[in-house]
Amino acid sequence: MRYNYQMPEQEQGILVVISGPSGVGKTTIVHKVRDAFDAVFSVSATTRPQSSSEIDGQDYFFITPEEFNTKIKNGEFLEHAEVFGCHQYGTLKKSVAEVLSSGRIMLLDIDVQGGIQIQTNMPESVRIFILPPNEDELLHRLKTRGRDDVDSIERRFREAKSEIKLAKESGAYEYFIVNDNLELAIAETIAIIQKVRSKTATTP
Repeated sequence: MRYNYQMPEQEQGILVVISGPSGVGKTTIVHKVRDAFDAVFSVSATTRPQSSSEIDGQDYFFITPEEFNTKIKNGEFLEHAEVFGCHQYGTLKKSVAEVLSSGRIMLLDIDVQGGIQIQTNMPESVRIFILPPNEDELLHRLKTRGRDDVDSIERRFREAKSEIKLAKESGAYEYFIVNDNLELAIAETIAIIQKVRSKTATTP
């Protein structure tokens, strides 16, 4: 099913954060939201080396560790993290501001730690967490994806439970959507964003 949302004039741009554990269907929901609103995916800055197939400024903003740390000190990130104790990733405030000033929606697909930082640095953002119907169904989805071995599945399952617990306890997320039926979860996510946009619309 294709969802289309006609953006009224005079609406303000909104940063929408969508988080959720592996196997919950988050990626599909994020892409449907993007299509419905003609939204913009956030491009992260990273210290990871650029591959030959990647384009700077389109896939990532590739910067040195020194540049990254300088930006942290200058408060230029909405959120940032070190992944696997190796490379740093972050969402630049300037990039988000440019999209929002044009009245468009920016989508940010990040983990709970990032969501917590966004709540602190940009509380007016819309923060949505996608939940599985229950733990048994989540484990089933992880197994049937066919991407991981048994050890990886068990690790992802543990991480998912921990992430869900933190999301609920942190208070960083305003909305929790249970993905028991994908089409309904997509529709509910879109409805939340529509409602927020209507509230933030400016008077002509």
